[in-house]
Amino acid sequence: MKNYFYVFFIAMVPLVELRGAIPAAYIIKAAVPEFNLLAAYILIALGNMIPVPFIYFFARRVLEWGKDKPYIGKFFTFCLEKGEKGGRKLMEKAGRGLFVALLLFVGIPLPGTGAWTGTLAASILDMDFKSSILAVICGVALAGIIMGVLCTLGLGAYIGVRT
Repeated sequence: MKNYFYVFFIAMVPLVELRGAIPAAYIIKAAVPEFNLLAAYILIALGNMIPVPFIYFFARRVLEWGKDKPYIGKFFTFCLEKGEKGGRKLMEKAGRGLFVALLLFVGIPLPGTGAWTGTLAASILDMDFKSSILAVICGVALAGIIMGVLCTLGLGAYIGVRT
């Protein structure tokens, strides 16, 4: 049971998110054969999505409040600038297709393009809450599929060579 909590909480960590939790689940599966990857995927997706509404409604306010504070100012400014930069890129590339652009931004598993940054960008762009959340959910699903395929190919090849 602790392994399921482990991957659930990894998925909630900013910058790591689902992209780190799925490989961790595959590593656990290699060590603990009874570990259920389907259950882990569901928990990972939930763990990745739990912070999203809070980020959408509160992150921008908190970051703007803290950007000039002594110890947290640099980090808060970094997060705010990252969200603004991601939002501008989405607007430039997407035009009217902002939903699809946000989905792909969240769904392509590159560092810094997950649900946290995508939701912050949607908040900064004043996107509609429902369409933002739907785009992020679809992006998380896409990232999960991509990471699952990559882990299956990579970790499967590694385990095959070891045995």
